[in-house]
Amino acid sequence: MTQSEELNLLFKECRLLKEDIHKHKHYTIIKRSGIEKIQYFKKIQVRFEIIRSEPDFASVRAFGRLGEVKLETFASASPKTSTNAYYLEMAEKRALSRIILKLTKLSLYGNVIGEDEFSGDGKTFVNNKSKIAKTLEDKISNQDES
Repeated sequence: MTQSEELNLLFKECRLLKEDIHKHKHYTIIKRSGIEKIQYFKKIQVRFEIIRSEPDFASVRAFGRLGEVKLETFASASPKTSTNAYYLEMAEKRALSRIILKLTKLSLYGNVIGEDEFSGDGKTFVNNKSKIAKTLEDKISNQDES
């Protein structure tokens, strides 16, 4: 089965709509609504542990389970990586996205990412669709020039 066929099957199974994803030239960006639909329809269990929560930094560990498969991942947020001041909530959102993508094996495809996961410089996270598309285009252009 091709990557496209696998994605289409998962998207149909989880009832994702056009509003739940953003298609970019080379990337499929799954929005928060899509991540939560995948979690619901695949019956993925997720638990969070706060590693650190301070006024200017938060770090969260997510534990996830899909059937017999158990995984964990981490996420953080700070003024350098987030455009809002809700660092704990942003870290939780990123951790949820990461664990869902890992458990459904979507993370195996380098071109499927969560909405708040990516930035053009690899350091700054963005959560605005147009900013994501712009940073993706910039990164692709920079790679082509290298």
